[in-house]
Amino acid sequence: VQLQASGGGLVQAGGSLRLSCAASGLTFGNYAVGWFRQAPGKEREFVAISWRGGTTYYANSVQGRFTISRDSAKNTVHLQMNSLKPEDTAVYYCAADSSGGRLSTGQSDYWGQGTQVTVSS
Repeated sequence: VQLQASGGGLVQAGGSLRLSCAASGLTFGNYAVGWFRQAPGKEREFVAISWRGGTTYYANSVQGRFTISRDSAKNTVHLQMNSLKPEDTAVYYCAADSSGGRLSTGQSDYWGQGTQVTVSS
C-alpha cells in the first residue's frame, strides 16, 4: 500500500493550493481518508477527514477555507486550500484507515510521505 501526496508549494497569503493524495494497493472508497499537518516544532494536527459515507469534518482553523473531496475514478483524494494564511505553513500528510473514528484521532495504518506547503506573508 502506498499513498502519494503532492501539490504543495510556496504561495502568498490569500492564495490557493490543491493537494492530492493518490493511493495504490487500496481503494479509497473503502476507507476514511484524512489530511493532517505538522509545522516546525509542533505536533501533527488534524486538518480534515472524509468518512466512507461521504461526511466531511474540518478543524476549526480551516473550516470554510479548506475542502476535502474524493475522485473515485482516479482513486485520489484532494484538499482544496483557499485563503491561505502564513499559519497554514506545514508539511501536509494524507492518511487512510478503515475506522474513521480512529483516523480522526490521528491514528492510521497508512500514511503518505508528506508535501510541504509554505505560505508567505
